[in-house]
Amino acid sequence: MQTQAKIIRDPAVTAFKNKLSSPLTKKGITVLQINLGKRCNLACTHCHVEAGPKRTEELSPEICEQLTSLIHKFSEIKIVDLTGGAPEMNYGFKPLVEAAKTTGKQVIVRSNLAIYFEDGFGDLPEYFAKHQVRIVASLPCYLADNVDKMRGTGVFDSSVKALQWLNQLGYGKDQNLILDLVFNPQLPTEEKFSLAPEQSNLERDYKMFLQEHFNIVFNNLFTFTNLPVGRTKMHLERRKLYASYLQFLESHFNLSTVEHLMCRDELSIDYLGNVYDCDFNQMMNLPAKTRNGETLTVGKLLEAGNLDLINEVQTAAYCYGCTAGCGSSCGGALL
Repeated sequence: MQTQAKIIRDPAVTAFKNKLSSPLTKKGITVLQINLGKRCNLACTHCHVEAGPKRTEELSPEICEQLTSLIHKFSEIKIVDLTGGAPEMNYGFKPLVEAAKTTGKQVIVRSNLAIYFEDGFGDLPEYFAKHQVRIVASLPCYLADNVDKMRGTGVFDSSVKALQWLNQLGYGKDQNLILDLVFNPQLPTEEKFSLAPEQSNLERDYKMFLQEHFNIVFNNLFTFTNLPVGRTKMHLERRKLYASYLQFLESHFNLSTVEHLMCRDELSIDYLGNVYDCDFNQMMNLPAKTRNGETLTVGKLLEAGNLDLINEVQTAAYCYGCTAGCGSSCGGALL
């Protein structure tokens, strides 16, 4: 909990809650984002989860069963968003996909694409198409060198092959097979910070380049801000850029983004069954709190028979990343 206190009282910037005209409150919960664990075939330099091939933490059968019950019990959940690590590598992935589809919910899988070429995972593209899973795939640039620097040698080539495979199955073409890509800026190495480019213009550039060079099509491009969490935070601290990056994000704070923040209508669940307002709070051990100040678990939600037990969202200095410029969320820019 020392890390949590340090973040909340970070002297580099104004406390985030003091920027708001009113407390950041929850709306009705419609999105359940589940982090299935830390197992991943990649170890990306910008990963806020700090996932990788050597990590072993993952969902347990008990928590998977509770989550399945939660998905079946609450019809107000419209989207089940599965992430990791590589979510596909962690226990419970397919059971949760099928529970969500059985109950008529949209399923999103946040895929690194390269997983399809690992032993035992070659069935995934066809499996996703069969269940009409929406794929949100990380491709932090359309240039090979930039992708391989961030994600590992050869990842760009495998990503291209994966996208072509998905296109052959109808992804990006069939209205029921949605394929979205994610852009992340390069991590800064000096005090020359920038936000992501304007999303619609960058999407046009991605589509033109990938179509022309690889005959790849996709639906939407989402631009993400690099939040100073996980490996991004460590990268900034090693270069003594952490405080100045926070100040850069604060200087671009946009109050208009607050109404649309993803933390307001979602619950983020970790592999242990604990509840958070968002994935970033999850990684920084800042749990969601009920109106009575209690922390929540999936078991407590089931016992209460109610998803709307949280009044105010827990905030920290890194929230400036989601509210800078056009904003940033798991669905890309907010404005």
